[in-house]
Amino acid sequence: MHPMLNTAIKAARRAGSLISRASNDLDKLTIETKSQNDFVSEVDRAAEQAIIEVLKEAYPQHSILAEESGAADTGSEYQWIIDPLDGTTNFLHGFPQYCVSIALLVKGAITHGVIYDPTRNDLFTASKGGGAFLNERRIRVSKTLQLKDALLGTGFPFKQYDKFDQYLAMFKDLTPKCAGIRRPGSAALDLAYVACGRYDGFWEMGLSPWDIAAGALMIKEAGGLVTDFGGEDKYLENGTIVTATPKVFPALLQSVQAHHKG
Repeated sequence: MHPMLNTAIKAARRAGSLISRASNDLDKLTIETKSQNDFVSEVDRAAEQAIIEVLKEAYPQHSILAEESGAADTGSEYQWIIDPLDGTTNFLHGFPQYCVSIALLVKGAITHGVIYDPTRNDLFTASKGGGAFLNERRIRVSKTLQLKDALLGTGFPFKQYDKFDQYLAMFKDLTPKCAGIRRPGSAALDLAYVACGRYDGFWEMGLSPWDIAAGALMIKEAGGLVTDFGGEDKYLENGTIVTATPKVFPALLQSVQAHHKG
């Protein structure tokens, strides 16, 4: 295993331990509202700081892009992208669907990724060209061949209400075409679920790089396809993502594109 991936795993587990301890005392947390339906607690900030400390101890010259503290650009060709607690709203309500997500970009390419679910002790990892793993066992996307048999994941554009009509049109289009649609509320974990075959596909808009980076790499390394709504690879820039098994992907992308207005 690559030393940088090992460092990311160490950081993710440290943050996960902190999150798990805090989950036992949710009523004592201080919660702030960043924007409508977008919350942050001292757990998010403490977990992020724990991750950054581990990464900086090992690689002090690397740049950081983190959800809560923003960007710390050192001019390095290495950049860590961090979501210390993806699914904060779930966490704050005791709904056990959230995770830590860490990815490393090297010269703009996603090279390593870790997604850690502390509620299940599930550790998803991937390195470019090295495959994707769940708890050290190799994972592949599902073998589902048709959209009608596919279980899809999705997420509401809860920070982009001007996009909601587009999203509802996609939802209405896809619901009768597939086997089911789920919306648990943690995009990073949803992407990991595509990589290991728990979902056959996923789509969402209004995401940030830290929601997408690690999971996108895992899906590619697990044999899946990943694009933005335009069918290109600019999902880190524009925050839209469509991903699925190779056979399901074309039909899913077509339905999404039919209702996407940019």
